[in-house]
Amino acid sequence: MYRMKGVIPPMITPFKENGEVDYEGLVTLVSFLKDEVHGLFITGSYGSTALLQPEERKKIAEIVMNTVGGKIPVTVHVGTADSRTAADLAAHAKTIGAAAVSAVGPFYYKHNADSICQFYREIVQAVGDDFPVYVYNNVSFQGYLMDLPLIKRLKEEVGVKGIKDATFDIMTHANYIRTLKDERFDVASGTEAMWLQSRVLGTEAFIPGLGNAFPEICKKMWIEGMEGRYDDCRQTQFQVNELRDIMYLAKSTQLAVYAMLEIRGIVKCYPRSPFIPASEEEKKEIRLRLKALNMI
Repeated sequence: MYRMKGVIPPMITPFKENGEVDYEGLVTLVSFLKDEVHGLFITGSYGSTALLQPEERKKIAEIVMNTVGGKIPVTVHVGTADSRTAADLAAHAKTIGAAAVSAVGPFYYKHNADSICQFYREIVQAVGDDFPVYVYNNVSFQGYLMDLPLIKRLKEEVGVKGIKDATFDIMTHANYIRTLKDERFDVASGTEAMWLQSRVLGTEAFIPGLGNAFPEICKKMWIEGMEGRYDDCRQTQFQVNELRDIMYLAKSTQLAVYAMLEIRGIVKCYPRSPFIPASEEEKKEIRLRLKALNMI
């Protein structure tokens, strides 16, 4: 069964200035990334999941799969506020050849553990027990913490096969590795910010927003960690975290990715409203900082 391994960027969704999905830009971005990374995580937080209609999400997944052409595995994020839509998106992802699906906990309402288990149960039932379903534990977006006892229930009772850990808490990550990870359950880090620490614990995959625009340095850091070259990895980790500091010049890391892709000349695209693109002043400052680090 598929398990995440390597650098797997949470790919942005390119939009046109009028807010329509930029499908040509999508092909351009996927064509760039598929030669640089080990997999893609699509229609997630960086992918503007909550701003997309279900049919848009399906079309994006189809175009990504066609463009990748089997070169790297694709994980499709299917999280929604309701179980039925999430299950339908999951079934579609399996049909078009995705390697796995993932879902943030059901959002907007505050759900109890039984309701959350039911949400993931319907996703698992839609794809079958032999297809990987990953929990995406992101407190900021789902609005509540899925604690360790709940994750254990999702593993043992529901049949979830892994977790994308976006808690940004290394102790929580260590507990996932110690108590959950085995041949039936995978644990991936949801950030590039703590790859060195998570690798020492035994993690084999991370999902870096920065990897949209600078996959090369993310891949370098992953290789250094996997080869046990921790002194080298530590220096690269510091560089990556400095790049993350630069991303906040655009007020959010998601908005910075759009700016960085334009600055690098990979693709010029926009976020979807109500997000506001980085200003020309912000892009100028990002460009100057990137030049100072010899990244462009």
